[in-house]
Parts: sequence; C-alpha cells; structure tokens
Amino acid sequence: MGIRQKELLLLPVGAVAFAVSVVCAQSYPSKPIRVVTAQVGGSQDFGVRLLAPALSASLGQQVVVENRSGGTIGGEIVAKANPDGYTLIYSGTIFWTLPLMRKSLPYDVLRDYAPVTMATRAPLIFVVHPAVPVKSVKDLISLAKTKPGGLNYATGGSGSSNHLAAELFKFMAGVDIITVQYRGSGGGVIGLMGGEVQMMIASTGSVSAHVKSGKVRALAVTTAEPTPLLPGLPTVAASGVPGYESTQKAGMFAPAKTPAAVISKLNRELVLILNRPDIKEKFVSDGVDTVGSTPAELAAMVKAEVARMEKVIKAAGITAE
Repeated sequence: MGIRQKELLLLPVGAVAFAVSVVCAQSYPSKPIRVVTAQVGGSQDFGVRLLAPALSASLGQQVVVENRSGGTIGGEIVAKANPDGYTLIYSGTIFWTLPLMRKSLPYDVLRDYAPVTMATRAPLIFVVHPAVPVKSVKDLISLAKTKPGGLNYATGGSGSSNHLAAELFKFMAGVDIITVQYRGSGGGVIGLMGGEVQMMIASTGSVSAHVKSGKVRALAVTTAEPTPLLPGLPTVAASGVPGYESTQKAGMFAPAKTPAAVISKLNRELVLILNRPDIKEKFVSDGVDTVGSTPAELAAMVKAEVARMEKVIKAAGITAE
C-alpha cells in the first residue's frame, strides 16, 4: 500500500522527498521507457539492444531504443527530459570526454545526469606492424625514445577511443609518436596491415583475426589487469607504463534529479541482467566484459576519467567536431 497524502503532510521535508521517491518507484514504470543511444550498428547500439528486451521483460513495460547520430543530440535530449525515469541514455567514453574537446556543449555530463550503472568494459589491443622490430611495449618505448617523431600510429578519428588511448600512452610513457588520422578505425587497421603506419591501439573485434593470421603483432592489452578475453597478453601497465588503463566503457544514465528510488530500481534490474550467463556470453562473443556497477561507482569513474583525460587532451591539443 502506498503512502497516503495526509501522512505525507505530517512528515519532515526530507522524509517527504524520500516518501515521494518510494511512491514513484512503486508505480514505476507505468508506460514505455525510451533509451537514447548512438547510431545504428555501433558498439553502444549493439549493447543496448541486448539489454532492452531483457529490461522490458523484467520491468513489464516496453523499452524502446532510439538511435541519434551527431554526438551531442542524444545527450541534449536526455538532459532536458523530465527526470522521471522514462527517458534514459546509454552511451560510452565519448559521452564524458567530448566536453573536453569542444568549446561548448548544451549539457554538462557531471551536472545534468544521474548515473545508473556502468554496463560494460571492453579492452583494446596494442598492435604493431610485423616489420616494427619490437616484441613488447617496453621495447617500443625504447625505440620511440631513440627516434623522437620517427614512429607513427593510426587512429580512427580525432577524439575516438583508440585515439585517446594512444595519446594517454604517449603522455604517460613520455614518447613522441606521430598521429595519422583515418576515417574510422577500419581504415586505420587497413593502413596498419599495409605498412602505411607502424602501430595502433585497436578494438579486439577489429584486429583479433589479423593477430591470429600474423598480419599484425599484438604487444599488450589496455586493461588494468590481464583479461580472459585476450589470454596470454600482458597489460600495458605491466609492460613499462605503470598505472596505464584505457578501455571502451559504456553505461546507462538518467536525467539529473530522477528520484533515487527509480535509479535504484533501474540499477537493480540492469545488474541482474548483466550478470545473466546468456547476456554475458553474448557480450563476450563481441569482445566485451559486462560490469554492472553501482550508480556511485559509475559517477566516481566518470569524474576520475574526466580529471585524468583533461590533462592528456590539453597536452595533445585534441579537438572534435
């Protein structure tokens, strides 16, 4: 039974807010939920379309995925939406790093959203062309320091995950390696295999087959700890760059001021889904680990990433359209 109006009037202000939040959660959801995400076919679209049917079943309401291209469009829609839990955004690393690369945005990631859960984390692989005479990240750092500006790396576009991962590596390792921009990571992988560039930090899906065929050589993974997704590969952190970590992350966010009890309900259901063996298996097949964090853990991660990457982005002069 819900809390009656007369009882609410007798409660202190703080208790009223909590009671209202509980009432909202009791009736939530009572209509379809919209989840805004990036363009069709990307990793975020893949992830949310795995989660949406399961979330629909667990909540008893349809969860509709809405794709929006253009970088900031989805973020603005959700920032301005009613904070009632019926409009959410599922986005990745670019969501909280883009404000560091643009002079103005119609929203503030740390102010305008309520974190729900970090859903997934995907390792990247540090790969080189077979002609590069190195067998480890430590070897590569030594080579780069003897030839400042003499090595280059491919990136799938300014501000992309692999671009930021490479710039973080340069910043932390203290090496001068030239950036070669391609239109998309696929073009970068082709350039790497063709010997146009010497190295790349790439997604597992884009280079795993080429590592197996010997067309590129894998040196390390970018996770903080070794990952079972890429058995046998050391981490960059353990190979000469202590503290290095750069992964493709994705999470669910609601508008700021969404009732805490609604956030808690969404978090609970999503964490249960992310820990289901069938869901985990589907993500792993795409080279992605499921996480299922608390809202506080996602908030802390975003805050730490913004603080860390701001220095790197400023030092490299990275901008994004």
